[in-house]
Amino acid sequence: MGQPRGEGHAAAREVSRAATGDHSYPLRKSDIPWSGSPSPFNAQVKLADGRRVAMHYMRGKGLFVQDYSPRAKGWSKPAVIYKTRTDACQGIGLKAKDGTVAAFGDFAPWCADGEPPMESVAAVATGSLTKWDKHLTRNFDGWEKIAVAPGGKKVTFSRYSKTLRWTKAAGFPGAN
Repeated sequence: MGQPRGEGHAAAREVSRAATGDHSYPLRKSDIPWSGSPSPFNAQVKLADGRRVAMHYMRGKGLFVQDYSPRAKGWSKPAVIYKTRTDACQGIGLKAKDGTVAAFGDFAPWCADGEPPMESVAAVATGSLTKWDKHLTRNFDGWEKIAVAPGGKKVTFSRYSKTLRWTKAAGFPGAN
């Protein structure tokens, strides 16, 4: 996969797990209080092969991911997608299609007080879901939509007329 370029650079990183195949952990939930249901600080999506991906925010720690193995009937150890001490903003966007999983999350120092996001992370994983390609956009209100093209080879993140594209061949080339 290619290296991210342009505004908000972040390299694709291997999500570290002590044992990649270990799916003996419970599903974790966000520790951020929310009145009502469902909480926007937790998200889950199911893949066609029965696997699932769940994401949650942890206060002062960032955005975490876990994947569910239908064979092992359990969840992987929570892994950090984006580490930050700032507040979580809005909700987590999560979409899966044809083996590709795409997500976004937003953060800022004063989001709990109603301020707009200052950090918006977009992430995409394929295959074993242990390697996430990531792109950080700063001073931006956050992505609103995710479109995964048929075959899962292209993902478009958008908000109004601003877009960010990821391709399986090149990763995140930059924001338009």
